Amino acid sequence: MSKSLHRPALGRFLAAMAAHATRATYAAVVVGIVAMVLLTVDSAYEAAPHLISGTLWACLAFFVVEWAMRVHDAGRTHGMATYFFAGTGLIDTACIAAVPLALLLGVEPRSAWLLAVLWVMKVLPAVPGLHQLRRVMVVEARPLLSVLALFLLVLFLGAVAIYVLERDEQPATFGNIPSALWWAVATLTTTGYGDVVPVTPLGRIVAAMVMICGLGVFGLWTGILATGFAAETRRDNFLKTWESVSQVPFFATLGPAAIADVTSMLRTIDLPARTTVIRKGQPGDCMYFIASGQVEVDLPGKTVVLDEGAFFGEMALLGSNLRTANIATTMLSKLLVLDLVDFRLLMARHPDLVSAIDAEAQRRALENQ
Repeated sequence: MSKSLHRPALGRFLAAMAAHATRATYAAVVVGIVAMVLLTVDSAYEAAPHLISGTLWACLAFFVVEWAMRVHDAGRTHGMATYFFAGTGLIDTACIAAVPLALLLGVEPRSAWLLAVLWVMKVLPAVPGLHQLRRVMVVEARPLLSVLALFLLVLFLGAVAIYVLERDEQPATFGNIPSALWWAVATLTTTGYGDVVPVTPLGRIVAAMVMICGLGVFGLWTGILATGFAAETRRDNFLKTWESVSQVPFFATLGPAAIADVTSMLRTIDLPARTTVIRKGQPGDCMYFIASGQVEVDLPGKTVVLDEGAFFGEMALLGSNLRTANIATTMLSKLLVLDLVDFRLLMARHPDLVSAIDAEAQRRALENQ
């Protein structure tokens, strides 16, 4: 019994240690990158060469210790080979090996330490948008490749056309197709450095067409990526809300189709402790389900605590539209919000569920009298 009681505490301790270790890693990355930048500033390096070098070596030593601990943990769980060939393992290994390897090969120290820029890659696994970008690139691979083919086609055709039209007028600039390709890249990407400019009327017409095509091509790429990101965001939000909805007892008896219907109506909010969710006397336009956490209802003469799986705020939707109590979170809580319009749709589609909510609301009203 005592062991089972200690398991949640141990889990929280390990989670806290992992969070602190992550923060320490990010701090070491920031300090190391700042030291690397100062290394390139002659005045700063001449003023404190030992401090800058010592900071870089200390950051490298920290990453070596972190790498050794991860290798040890991998050997005890899923195997070292899995860690070394995973993305995180490759990044960690490159971060600790690049600078020492460069120094061993005889690279000048100030140049070798520029490889510390690889430390920035240690924050990549924590960027959720990059995971979404990878999924979008995989899902939208065919449309993206089609636009890429169009880009290359316009690029090559524009380069050949400008070479034919401008080679006699500007042989030094457009004397060969590789030079014309550089112009086409700068023009098609709408950068237009201005270092290479057509002078013939037909050449300028070609340049205008290439610039317009560049706007269209990059507009297509932007549209594909934006649509893909929006779809992935909706998918992630749907899955998170589905998981939260399935944990609420009132929704547990619903079938998958009904849960999907309810999930599309709900939105999720995460609130810290001691956050006021509802104020007495304010108009009510939504109700809340507690997916995780706890809230405290401040009633006249007493306080009621609602735990995970409960709901509140339904009184304003079923009867008077004014809130009847102050409600605040007591800990970090995840709430599912059902707006008034969606509540009415839910009443029409799932009368049994609404009957249960109505019965619970009446029971609470009698208790609160």
